[in-house]
Amino acid sequence: MLDFQATPATTLAKCLSLSIFRQEESNPDGSVQFGSRNTVTFLRQRGCIDGMMIDDMDLVRQYARCKSEEAFATLVSRHVNLVYSVALRQVRDAHLAEEIAQTVFIILARRAGSLTSKTVVSGWLYRTARYASAKALTTQRRRQYREQEAYMRSQLNETESNAWMHIEPLLDTAMAQLGEKDRDAVVLRFFEGRSFKDLSATLGTSEGGAKMRVNRALEKLRKFFSKHGLTLSTAVIAGAVSANSVQAAPIGLATSVTVAAVKGTTVTASTLTLIKSTLKLMAWTKLKTAAVVGAIAIMAAGTATVTLQRVKAKAETSPIGFAGYGTPEASVQSMLWAGSIGDFKKFLAGCTPEQVERFRNKMAGKSDDEIRRETIAWANALVGYKITKKEVISADEVHLHIHATPSAVGLHSGKVIVIMKKIGTEWKQAGDV
Repeated sequence: MLDFQATPATTLAKCLSLSIFRQEESNPDGSVQFGSRNTVTFLRQRGCIDGMMIDDMDLVRQYARCKSEEAFATLVSRHVNLVYSVALRQVRDAHLAEEIAQTVFIILARRAGSLTSKTVVSGWLYRTARYASAKALTTQRRRQYREQEAYMRSQLNETESNAWMHIEPLLDTAMAQLGEKDRDAVVLRFFEGRSFKDLSATLGTSEGGAKMRVNRALEKLRKFFSKHGLTLSTAVIAGAVSANSVQAAPIGLATSVTVAAVKGTTVTASTLTLIKSTLKLMAWTKLKTAAVVGAIAIMAAGTATVTLQRVKAKAETSPIGFAGYGTPEASVQSMLWAGSIGDFKKFLAGCTPEQVERFRNKMAGKSDDEIRRETIAWANALVGYKITKKEVISADEVHLHIHATPSAVGLHSGKVIVIMKKIGTEWKQAGDV
């Protein structure tokens, strides 16, 4: 028994449109669009013409030769049940199955002249119905995906909008808790909308390093907001800050600011007071920083004197040895070995050209003896260091998380993330995150 569903299909045969013929004239490229609703009713449903049973291919040729509507109506009445049933099994939607059936017969009308005498029309219609059903399902899924995506986007926008209402009063306080490099990264990325390529150039790190810094800064912001009762993901924070943190300044403000700053035009008394108090605050902040740095330097000098004597006595029997540059870990050990013996040139051999330049600029104006003392003191402070984590950024870049005893001349916080890059077959230090 054939798996036909005759009742809806019989109705469909009566409603298949004469637009088949009209579309053939207006769309010679053979394309078919789902969703056409222009219908004209066939007058008859029958399997023969003038009482004579005619072969399917004869009907196809008759239609192809003289556009016989009667011949085509006969083909539809014979096979509409088959086509409709195939479509219905595939799409499980009666209305869509009707549309697919109409599509299949439109394609038959357009391709009638190209079918060979060996074509089995019912088999050809079956295959075409399968193809049309698959295409309809794909189109339907894409439409549903776009609708779902649009819905999710609207929900996300709503979430970010609501989140901003809570973030805004706390944002600048949260930003003040970040270190300077983290704060700069957030400003560049989310306030100014800069790319990671721009960040890497501005911050003097790789794109991978810039992404790591931004992600860590976002995590710090998330924790800050969490402590203040806001449970938000880093993605929502990033989206809300990107979309809302910078607003358009009033028209004309840029011009008036430029004139006042560059040409020295008269400013109000309140503005003048604000300028003076801001400059004082900046100077005081700078003075405090300098005082802290000075105290650290004094402590470092005292430490260097003691450690220098100790290192000199043990230089030949240092527990750290040269390990080459074949791995990131070996390169770090080789740099510490060079530092422990006070050899600044060998120390620089473990660095990338850019890092070498930075170290040389840092040591500019110092005597060889001063450089040697600082190098030894630094290496001594890192004795007993541990690599607690290794992050593989790419085949040519890894980040090593290093922990050591906190000290003024080594790691102030007791931990650092070192960027290691592969140059040729050797790993070199490129700075820290």
